[in-house]
Amino acid sequence: MSTTTTAATGTAAPKPAPTGVFNASRTLATATRVLRQLRHDPRTIALLILIPCVMLFLLRYVFDGSPRTFDSIGASLLGIFPLITMFLVTSIATLRERTSGTLERLLSMPLGKADLIAGYALAFGALAIVQSALATGLAVWFLGLDVTGSPWLLLLVALLDALLGTALGLFVSAFASSEYQAVQFMPAVIFPQLLLCGLFTPRSNMHPALEAVSDVLPMSYAVDGMNEVLKHTDMTATFVRDALVVAGCAVLVLALGAATLRRRTA
Repeated sequence: MSTTTTAATGTAAPKPAPTGVFNASRTLATATRVLRQLRHDPRTIALLILIPCVMLFLLRYVFDGSPRTFDSIGASLLGIFPLITMFLVTSIATLRERTSGTLERLLSMPLGKADLIAGYALAFGALAIVQSALATGLAVWFLGLDVTGSPWLLLLVALLDALLGTALGLFVSAFASSEYQAVQFMPAVIFPQLLLCGLFTPRSNMHPALEAVSDVLPMSYAVDGMNEVLKHTDMTATFVRDALVVAGCAVLVLALGAATLRRRTA
């Protein structure tokens, strides 16, 4: 441990741990604390784990007379539902900790912003794995979603989408001062992507300006990746590109979240 010498006694005193350097043990401690808190919040757990499954179940029987319609949009929604739920829960949970003063107290300790953001991402990412696995298993093996490729590739994209939703939720929570404002970000951040991702009509059929906008939105690549699994037996180069774009956007947004995280609650 590095030390500094005090002027009064001439003795070496411990130097505070740098808070700007990523530390794995601090990150794991943060993730453990978040998971421990979520364990005592059954409503949040239910929203994260059950809502995507319930929505897929309802969707399957809405199109009960047209199973091919479910096949055509079910895989896309398998990625979209986790993104939306993780965005909502993460943004509200993070904002609640900030407005209650918890984040300010944590950041007054030897805990860097990168540690905090990574810890939250790790905790919610663990829940995203459970959420995505249950939703994918339900859609493929119980609801009969017909996919040409491997269901594991569907699970991969669903997980990346959930992580992207987590990253977006952490990012926008820095700009909201109440839970109501956090929810208001959903129309601004999620709805445009939902309309332009190719779920309702192929992106090539859109106005050229809207198609150009859709080309830079991560949800578009999530839907494209799901469609690649529906149509091809093997992993294609397009699928790899789509998965990398979604993963890269998640990492970029997490970095922006760490940069915009405020140490004080205004």
